[in-house]
Amino acid sequence: MACSASQIKRAKQLDALAAVLPMAAADRYAEVLTDADVATLKHLADTGMGANTLRALASDLAYLEAWSLAATGRALPWPADPELLLKFIAHHLWDPNQKAVDPAHGMPDAVIEELWDRRILKVRGPHAPKTVSRRLANWSTLHQWKGVVGRLDDTAVRKAVRLAMKASGRTPQRKSRKPVTRDVLDRLLVTCSGSKAIDLRDRAMLLVAFAAGGRRRSEVAGLKHSQITVADPIKLQPRDPASPTVPCVRIALGRTKTTTAGQGAFVFAAGRAAVALQEWMQLAEITSGPIFREVRKDGFIGAGPLSPQSVNLILKKRCRMAGLDPAEFSAHGLRSGFMTQAGRDGIPLVDAMRQSTHKSVQQAAGYYDEQEHAQSRSVRIDV
Repeated sequence: MACSASQIKRAKQLDALAAVLPMAAADRYAEVLTDADVATLKHLADTGMGANTLRALASDLAYLEAWSLAATGRALPWPADPELLLKFIAHHLWDPNQKAVDPAHGMPDAVIEELWDRRILKVRGPHAPKTVSRRLANWSTLHQWKGVVGRLDDTAVRKAVRLAMKASGRTPQRKSRKPVTRDVLDRLLVTCSGSKAIDLRDRAMLLVAFAAGGRRRSEVAGLKHSQITVADPIKLQPRDPASPTVPCVRIALGRTKTTTAGQGAFVFAAGRAAVALQEWMQLAEITSGPIFREVRKDGFIGAGPLSPQSVNLILKKRCRMAGLDPAEFSAHGLRSGFMTQAGRDGIPLVDAMRQSTHKSVQQAAGYYDEQEHAQSRSVRIDV
């Protein structure tokens, strides 16, 4: 397909956002995004919006534009009218069994094929309710940034979303099938107990990610030397004057999914996590810049940070080495594992949330492993 001059221009502008937009997707985005869309994304990048948030907004905006063209034959209108929003819901939350007997149900086959051919659509079936909710939320956010009043809060739209979500038979999938609790973590640490640079890096990365409240992979990958401060040693038994102490570091969080750079949010990592971090930083001679960096096979330590995806791949590699099924675990398992382990250890939920920086009790409690729930006293109240 020949590219127009405006499309080439948009591709170049998107390349300028390569730090947050996948390079391989720039050309594909340029096909469906308008000049106004690209200008909006550039403005959002200039405001200092987090890379993950901007990446999700860009991806969802490209999808919405492509879907609108395929479904209605016209570019996405700003503001979007309620009828278009209802069409979007009907096209994405539908019953496969009903579509088998009624081809007109759900997203039309012609729309599916067009989006599939353009590599915009990744699943031929109905979308996950969480994906639809996220895209609707981002659609609303983009209305605000474009300076137009959207209708996503329209009564009919909210009712349709609620009913469609309720009718959806899809069970939400965990980002990590199993949590990386302390026993699992210890098995992973055995595989990186050597003295090679890559072992010290992976050991420090796993321990810090877990002990510092189950940090997200983007936070681990983006951790910088300027965020780390050596804190006073802490007592293992705070109320015992004779209690032994362990090293501790303070980690300034900066911008995360739930905090902004100006909030001054921080957590601590103590004991073996603090020791492993200091050992890695000393070996790698890290006095500035990113903490967790590429380590080549010859032991050379790079200057750039790991990518969030690399954090996930490293964890899966260590799972494989430990005799665990990598498909059962992901980097997000460190977060659910921290919360599950906190529950096992009898740590009050509020205390665990202070370290994990969760904002809602419902969200934090949702990370507890299902099997852990089955072992709780509440389940045995009438046994």
